[in-house]
Amino acid sequence: MSEIRQGMVSVAESRSGPYSQIVHAGRHVLFADEPEGSGGHDVGPSPYEYLLVGLGACTAMTLRSHVERHNWGLGRTTIELWHEKSPSADGKSMIVVIHRVIHLDGDFNEEQRLSLLAIAERCPVSQTLRHSSTIKSCLADAAPPITAA
Repeated sequence: MSEIRQGMVSVAESRSGPYSQIVHAGRHVLFADEPEGSGGHDVGPSPYEYLLVGLGACTAMTLRSHVERHNWGLGRTTIELWHEKSPSADGKSMIVVIHRVIHLDGDFNEEQRLSLLAIAERCPVSQTLRHSSTIKSCLADAAPPITAA
């Protein structure tokens, strides 16, 4: 197995279903799967749901950091997200459209609300998703050892 890097996650088949995965993220153990309607056993969020979780969590954390620096009274932030596939402008391919609705529990004027929306647009995961990313894949020399869940 490759060396462990800060922020690295590992994903392995859990063997509890055709698509079920066990995920190790730092000291956290999570599960991923496809819904039953897609042939999975629904033992955890789907990969797209995890993508939305990352975006929602990053948005809320970024907003929290901003309001604390400015001493704005924010009680709670709730982010609702979903995605859909839509035809591209040229109609030749499909694009993923992510919808994000931000609920702010606090008494903000319109200028503050617009500022918070702009901050949300600049959260690191938003920026990553909007820009092209490079994913470098390779095959390991040998299969990693299977560990008990």
